[in-house]
Amino acid sequence: MATTRFEIEKFDGEANFNLWQVRMMAILVQSGLKKVVTGKKPENLNKTEWEELDEKALSAIQLCLANTVLQEVLMEKTSSALWKRLETLYATKSLANGLVLKQRLFTFRMNKGELLRDHISQFITLLNDLKNVEVHIDDEDQAMLLFCSLPPSYKSFRETLIYGRDKLSFEDVKGHLLSRDKLDNELHLDSKTDMQASVLVTSKK
Repeated sequence: MATTRFEIEKFDGEANFNLWQVRMMAILVQSGLKKVVTGKKPENLNKTEWEELDEKALSAIQLCLANTVLQEVLMEKTSSALWKRLETLYATKSLANGLVLKQRLFTFRMNKGELLRDHISQFITLLNDLKNVEVHIDDEDQAMLLFCSLPPSYKSFRETLIYGRDKLSFEDVKGHLLSRDKLDNELHLDSKTDMQASVLVTSKK
């Protein structure tokens, strides 16, 4: 019977730790190693069997860490100790962490040439990171921050959507932006097709 291999991107200390932790735990569950990481030893396992499973869990987690992160936790000799250490380093709900994430959100801007869908996805990731450290951003503020993260070319679209409204929701803004993006892509595709057809007709003359 073939063994299914699961892989995730190595955690480098900069990516979303909470998402990495969920995926890492999923791999441990599939490998039958969850209980080892949580420190819950079954009564039917002897010490030697438990230690062997712990070594497997420890190495599985270590292989999913980038060198910079691994260096910080090399002293941990059991999987449960390593897991707790990673949580302490990267999932601590501290004021400083919340302030750093707030700064990232408030200064977040769309890069030149970046796809709008990708930009919105990154913006949502920032919001989720803040939720994970129990920092609440009002829904209307989320909508305005998303608007402010867009380049000047969206100015008229932003003013049109805001004009005459008493309230603005993040989902509403996101929906309108994605609809506009879809329409722009369709128009661009039609324009490109017409141009190609025109060139083909001209070349036949």
